[in-house]
Amino acid sequence: MFLAQVEGTVVAAAKHATLSACRFLLVRRLNADGSLAEEPNVIVYWLGAARGSSVILSTDGDISRARLGNTTPARLVTVGLIDHVQAPQGEAR
Repeated sequence: MFLAQVEGTVVAAAKHATLSACRFLLVRRLNADGSLAEEPNVIVYWLGAARGSSVILSTDGDISRARLGNTTPARLVTVGLIDHVQAPQGEAR
């Protein structure tokens, strides 16, 4: 699992049959210091995250297979929306 920030949405002209009802977001991983990673990721989401939201992502393909079927190619899925992060030093981000 890791934290990421939503950068936008992704619209697919064609997609795998198991993903026909799914929406996609473009996200960037949040580093430990709160900065954004360079490389973006495309994720499957169903929790209603919007641009600028921070989300918790799972890299465990079992979650997407349980929801979308055993043949789905999806692996990165949103498992939570973040209100705030409490840093180990006691500072909220």
